[in-house]
Amino acid sequence: MPPKATLLVNLESAIQQCLQTAKIVENRGAGAASRLAVIDYSQPSSARRLWIFDLQGRRLLLRDLVAHGRGSGEDVAALFSNEPGSHQSSLGLFRTAESYSGKHGYSLRMDGLEPGLNDRARERAIVIHGADYVSSGWLQAHGRLGRSLGCPAVRQEVARTVVDQLVGGQFLFAWHSDPRWLDASALSSCRQLAAGAR
Repeated sequence: MPPKATLLVNLESAIQQCLQTAKIVENRGAGAASRLAVIDYSQPSSARRLWIFDLQGRRLLLRDLVAHGRGSGEDVAALFSNEPGSHQSSLGLFRTAESYSGKHGYSLRMDGLEPGLNDRARERAIVIHGADYVSSGWLQAHGRLGRSLGCPAVRQEVARTVVDQLVGGQFLFAWHSDPRWLDASALSSCRQLAAGAR
């Protein structure tokens, strides 16, 4: 399958899994989200692997670069963790929370919704923020983006837009196509959430 076709299949699969999980979360009492961000960590960091969708208008708002944690791999993320100090990215469904100004500037806190997979995100200070190492210049110089301590860092030029679009209860789904992670992410957590909702 050509790379572009594979990318579209991955994205469609990720969105379907996310919306299924998100619907169960909403049915358990959480408010509905109007925006959804999807990160496909099976793509290299040189790819524009972050998408933000307007769920009500059914349109793409932004597609851009996003970094992964330094413990997850070099150009391609291969390892994921929920543990503090791992410096790895986490997979699964997150609910965005409040914006704030910190050491990385205007940033956005998130809460992981999947027990054992990403529910220590706030404890780990996994947030969306801008970073100088997420840029075309860094890509040209190093062949990949720089890496975070586990945060989905974005370009400084779009950081404020990303935070403003996702602040206050939107969904972010960090996905990977590797079967090792599919069973651990929304496919299994969706079943767990469904069981708890009965």
